[in-house]
Amino acid sequence: MKVAISILTAIAFTVIVYSCKNSPEERYFDLSSGKVVDPEKNATSGIMVDKKTGQPLYIYVDSKNHDTILGATGKVINGHVLVLGDDKKYVYDGDEKLVIESDGSMKYKDGDYKVEIEKDGDMTTKNGDKKVKVDGKTDEKKVKKD
Repeated sequence: MKVAISILTAIAFTVIVYSCKNSPEERYFDLSSGKVVDPEKNATSGIMVDKKTGQPLYIYVDSKNHDTILGATGKVINGHVLVLGDDKKYVYDGDEKLVIESDGSMKYKDGDYKVEIEKDGDMTTKNGDKKVKVDGKTDEKKVKKD
């Protein structure tokens, strides 16, 4: 009986330790900040943001699958990340549609679809004749159709 309890205890401990090591809190890392993030797709813009802060993710790493991911599209960009300057700014070398300004704001354009994310988290999305503005602090959304 003691052996069975010891085995069950060992199995339970192993499961708990394994679960903690592979938790979402430790799986994804933002290359810009070096911090752990919890990515989710923003329903309005389609861009990956940190679930906790709502801030857009430019490039982040999935440590479980060993992938580097572009936040604007969700595309795996392994081998296409460059490190620029003394401040070690990470940039994707293959997307002319995405522009990152020196102040940290981002702009993405693909045909009629445009997204602009300001440094403070305010986001403007335009898709054809529909324009959506989202306040980065309050998540207040304004929709306008031309």
